[in-house]
Amino acid sequence: MPGFMVLIFCPGLCYPARQGRKRKFKPLPEGGHTAGISPGEPLTPPAAYSSGRRQVSHHLVKTGYTALVERLNRLPQGVAPSETLFRILKILFREQDAARVAQLPIRPFTVRRAAKIWKLGEGETAQILRDLAERALLLDLERDGEPLYVLPPPMIGFFEFSLMRLRGDIDQKALSELFHEYVHVEDDFLMSLFLPGETQVGRVFVHEPALTDAATAAPAQRETGAGDGEEPSAAAVGSLCIMDYERATAVIETASSRGISLCFCRHKMSHLGRACAAPREICMTFNAPARALIKHGHARTVSKEECLDLLRLAWEHKLVQFGSNVREGVGFICNCCGCCCEAMASARRFGLLQPIHTTNFLPVLESGKCLGCGRCVDVCPVASLGLVSAHDSRKPKRKTAALDAKRCLGCGLCVRECPAGAIVLQERPQRIIPPLNSVHQTVVMAIERGKLPNLIFDNHTLASHRLMAAIFGAILKLPPIKQLMASSQLKSRYLEALIRRAGEQAL
Repeated sequence: MPGFMVLIFCPGLCYPARQGRKRKFKPLPEGGHTAGISPGEPLTPPAAYSSGRRQVSHHLVKTGYTALVERLNRLPQGVAPSETLFRILKILFREQDAARVAQLPIRPFTVRRAAKIWKLGEGETAQILRDLAERALLLDLERDGEPLYVLPPPMIGFFEFSLMRLRGDIDQKALSELFHEYVHVEDDFLMSLFLPGETQVGRVFVHEPALTDAATAAPAQRETGAGDGEEPSAAAVGSLCIMDYERATAVIETASSRGISLCFCRHKMSHLGRACAAPREICMTFNAPARALIKHGHARTVSKEECLDLLRLAWEHKLVQFGSNVREGVGFICNCCGCCCEAMASARRFGLLQPIHTTNFLPVLESGKCLGCGRCVDVCPVASLGLVSAHDSRKPKRKTAALDAKRCLGCGLCVRECPAGAIVLQERPQRIIPPLNSVHQTVVMAIERGKLPNLIFDNHTLASHRLMAAIFGAILKLPPIKQLMASSQLKSRYLEALIRRAGEQAL
């Protein structure tokens, strides 16, 4: 899942101690090892994992790594401290680098700003930042021709970047094993990433070949000058309304830059001996994130035509498109399989809790046409389809497909896979509207997760007027209940006055 919210994270207070519970640690593949563990040595729970409050063994003494974890945990998505996480960070960061990164603002910053924080010369600081960007631990952006850096979150961010190309400077096999343990054995991280609140980090794109021929026609012209409350242009497909932001083809065609990298998930699983045969160099990044990754060799630049060809290749391999949960400025689209992909695995794992935003479509089955072949069941990446009795008195053993709509992602893979044409897409009763952009998404996630003060303050320094205006502007566009949540977290009379005024103007 290679993408991230580039824009503005302003951390503040230390994270509270997390509650833990005993876990069963699954053994790694035969011959596997992790950092600091010899091959063949079994993985056992760290001594600090006990019932009740979780501790982090010898990392209780503050180090550069603990400081970095504290910094990362102030992001809306957060991280779950554990021994495994510290091992991951030790592979990716030198301790001095971790300590330095922990001091940096989470919103984009300049070389001058970093030099002031680190109390170093700008030349030395620039070299350190370039080195961190070369290792994809920071993102190297540009504003008005000046280098601008940002600290990406762990996921979707520098975890993925570490495996988006073949590298000899780190042990990618050991890293893959640690990622597997952290994500699939210790479930706190996935729970903190996907479950709090209603706003998720990613969403599913509809499988366009599942639509009628009109869906694959040239995209409608995007309206210019549309405000936050206006819908972008759409294409009519029979009775369906397909918005531009719902189509991966429209994202590719309108992107200012396009990059292709190795799929983090399948690359990781290849080191575990479990990767499927789906294409690996097919992870897509766009716009500013793409330019930053291309600059340091973590992605290769591709034309619009090649990117569309790769999308068609993904469709042929029955992969699901999973991308940024925003309408404007989509930063990534992953082409996910049900067996390797972290997002699909989370959707199966948490089921009805919906850790991924769905499309605005649902498959509808015509049981009279269903052959009971099970092809739709096999292709579904989240096990939302199954075979049940058709209750046919003439053929008692006859089966028919049945859909669990609450688990369904609405990707449409089953529609294309059905040989009898027994499945069609229909619009969901209530349309799901993603956040407008990364600013909007970040603010909403912070409110839902009780981290809005972290967005406003950075090392107890008030954010800039421009940033505050962006945050308050996003808050004022939220539903009243979320405005109330924001106001209660900030305890700001100014914000309450703005909300009250906005409400009066809306009457």
